[in-house]
Amino acid sequence: MKIMHLISGGDVGGAKTHVISLLEELSKRHDVELVCFVEGPFAEEAREAGINTRVLKKRGLFHVAKNLKKYLKNKQFDVLHCHGSKANVVSMLMGKASCPILSTIHSDPRLDYMGRPAANWTIGLLNHIALRLRDGWVAVSDAMKERMTLRGYDAGRMWPIYNGVAFPKKMVYRPRQEYLQSLGLDWNEDNVIYGIAARIDPVKDMTTLVKAFAKTVQAAPNARLLIAGIGDQEQEIKALAAETCPAGTVHFAGWVGDMNSFYHALDVNLLTSISETFSYAITEGARMRCATVCTPVGGLPKVVIDGETGYLVEVGDHETLASRMIALARDAKLRAKLGSAIYDKVKAEFSVESMAKRQEEIYRSVLNRKYRAEQGRDGVVICGAYGKGNAGDDAILVSMIRQLRAQDADLPITVMTRKCRQTGALTGVSTVHIFNIFAAGRAMKRSKLYISGGGSLIQNATSTRSLLYYLYSIRQAKRLGCNVMMYGCGIGPVTGEKNQTRTAAVLEENVDLITLRDQESLDTLRSFGVHTPEVRVTADPALLMEGDDSAAERYLTRMGLNPEGHYSLFVLRPWDGTQERLAAISAAADYGWEKYGLAPLFYTLEPSRDGEITRSAAAMVKAPCRILEPVERGETLCGLMGRMDLVVAMRLHALVFACARQTRVAAISYDPKVSGFMSYLGSESCVALDSVTAERMQALLDQAMSETDQHTHVDQLKALAAENGRLAAQLLRM
Repeated sequence: MKIMHLISGGDVGGAKTHVISLLEELSKRHDVELVCFVEGPFAEEAREAGINTRVLKKRGLFHVAKNLKKYLKNKQFDVLHCHGSKANVVSMLMGKASCPILSTIHSDPRLDYMGRPAANWTIGLLNHIALRLRDGWVAVSDAMKERMTLRGYDAGRMWPIYNGVAFPKKMVYRPRQEYLQSLGLDWNEDNVIYGIAARIDPVKDMTTLVKAFAKTVQAAPNARLLIAGIGDQEQEIKALAAETCPAGTVHFAGWVGDMNSFYHALDVNLLTSISETFSYAITEGARMRCATVCTPVGGLPKVVIDGETGYLVEVGDHETLASRMIALARDAKLRAKLGSAIYDKVKAEFSVESMAKRQEEIYRSVLNRKYRAEQGRDGVVICGAYGKGNAGDDAILVSMIRQLRAQDADLPITVMTRKCRQTGALTGVSTVHIFNIFAAGRAMKRSKLYISGGGSLIQNATSTRSLLYYLYSIRQAKRLGCNVMMYGCGIGPVTGEKNQTRTAAVLEENVDLITLRDQESLDTLRSFGVHTPEVRVTADPALLMEGDDSAAERYLTRMGLNPEGHYSLFVLRPWDGTQERLAAISAAADYGWEKYGLAPLFYTLEPSRDGEITRSAAAMVKAPCRILEPVERGETLCGLMGRMDLVVAMRLHALVFACARQTRVAAISYDPKVSGFMSYLGSESCVALDSVTAERMQALLDQAMSETDQHTHVDQLKALAAENGRLAAQLLRM
């Protein structure tokens, strides 16, 4: 590939490190050219690293843009890759380019000029406009990708990447005492040195750091704090340190060039930022085996696993930060353990080589999508009950997309949803509003496959309008030329002869393939008279949802719960008869506490609907119990299910997620789909809602706790669930 990287050339810190280390590695395999606007240390360092570097003489931005556009075309570059606001603005002034233009988002654009209103309303504003016009973006962490998607950027054209650091065979640095002496410090080996390397401005929140250190040095007088960096808040932070910390315990080193020696001098590496993408300050410190404490912002939790590779402390929490710092000051073995752990993780997962490999994958994906778009119809439109606040439905969507991506990593996917930005952030794909018929129609016209899926869409128990909408969308997709698939669905109930006749007619005439999650749904379809489309009984896509155990542990800790505790989780929903049986259900929560030592917890899978009934049930429980806050991501929810000893649920997908994590389940069936799933599972731990009594609920819990073969068929069901994705891929190839 022939790739141009464009950057102003005056950059320092993480952006400079990222670009030079990335291009040095990419240049080994591709034709890479770095273009800067000014001569200086950046361009010199790039040349020293063997990077082909060119400096454009500035004669005004429009002149630079004109020459750059001509140069791009003449040299036939495959990709133009921009870094920073000035590069983004120049690329915008070029107009339509001869190749795709990407931009790496190294930091939050809204915070880049924090505290500088004039710059924010000039170059900052132009940068916002320029970013919107790019063909795609590279976000330096999943968290930054999610943040930008929530601001309206197309998640389907944004790729996450994580900063990588080099691990040379021999690290070059000065001995600790020699380096400290070069800074004019007489600190000795008995001192525990905490350090931070960052701009001294509000986004790095050094106010919290200094407050925490003031408490630390009171408890551990041998503690010292070394701050490397300059910035607009420098005098303010110096004044705070002078006021709150003993003289000589805090040193401001200014701008530091020798970062290896700086981190080698530290015992503990700190970062208290309000916002980050994925800071080099953490990975560079890890190379020197520094114990690490930082805030859980951006992609930092990817490398700092709380209690394993370091400590995570919430933004602004100087009390907890101080407690972690004091513990580390008093325990040299703990510092060594955490330092070794983060070194091993960074070396294995966040090297320069892995970063460059990921960037190559992004370039290939961009070029592949460009080529595919030129060939005609391509991609998938997915329609379902998404963006309505139901964590189960949204988690199914994530699972479906993973299955499709496993078949084709570059497959264009568009989701029809009620909340475009939130769904885009959750899934990482393009979105259109479910009622924007023009945008949905355009997506269908350019796509090859339309998927109606995720839960029970073909039913009118909640609303006949809902049934009519999904039938209309199926018919419209077929009319606009898509193959149509119903994916891992549940069917029914559909009441009324007219609705059943209409349903049968639409499915018979417009659907190419139907995969169902249970036998009862097949029986329902046949009863309507649906026989023409191919029908397969597979399994619920939610069974393939992956759990994030680390996120679940952090979530439980944030809720004030012991992640290693023993819990029963109750997931209810409003339905005819639920209110009258809450006393019996709540008594079962007490029974689980008294007999099995399971602390009862309650969770709302769809807070807007389930909140009131859940609060009523929890209020009747005598044992200590909690209503958990909703989680944002399905992986965290699935991980939470895996932390439970027992899940008692009316909501089908609570049962599905729990089974996927081999957690015992007990079902309260309000609908055939619930009892059908338990039957599919081969479990007898199910009671009909209208049969619920205190005695039946106690027997239900006993049954669930005694069943030894509840998960015998789960692996088989997961294999069937995976069949949905393979069948969809076959339709895409037709």
